[in-house]
Amino acid sequence: MQLQVYLLLNVSYAFISKHKIIKIMMNNLSLLLPKNRRPVLPANFNSIDGELDNELSRLIDIPLLGIITAGKPIERVEQSEQVKVPANMVRKDTYALKVSGHSMIDDNIQDGDIVIIEKRQSAENGQSVVALINNEQVTLKKFYIEADGIRLQPANPDMAAILLKNEEVEVLGVVTGVIRQFE
Repeated sequence: MQLQVYLLLNVSYAFISKHKIIKIMMNNLSLLLPKNRRPVLPANFNSIDGELDNELSRLIDIPLLGIITAGKPIERVEQSEQVKVPANMVRKDTYALKVSGHSMIDDNIQDGDIVIIEKRQSAENGQSVVALINNEQVTLKKFYIEADGIRLQPANPDMAAILLKNEEVEVLGVVTGVIRQFE
């Protein structure tokens, strides 16, 4: 049996096959989300439960464009596949990338996860982005504007930041969700 977990904003659902939805309770969800993004469920959560189930049960195909490293930047690896995601995870110009590496583990982005990306050319400090470096290499890192350029910061204390001049970095998109599959 395969289990897929979709992480978006304050609610997470696990899908077992296409028919049965299991809600992950807050205790388990807290283990999957970074400390600063752990959910506080509203008191009326049960009354909106059915509405969320209905919305999350609708799956939409989005392009899975290739591999992104969460580690040392690599040259673009593009492919042309599709991945099904809940409709509420899809925004304007949304695509997916498969993660390779461990530099984003403190943001609960693991090797093998699929990240949902909203195509954008700008980002706010602290957002996880797909960054193009020197028009050649791509990587998944947290984005920070510094006085002397751009810092691409891994969410892993064992890895060093990448410091670049403004003209050496182009934001290709911002992470809006994560899909993790369990066998």
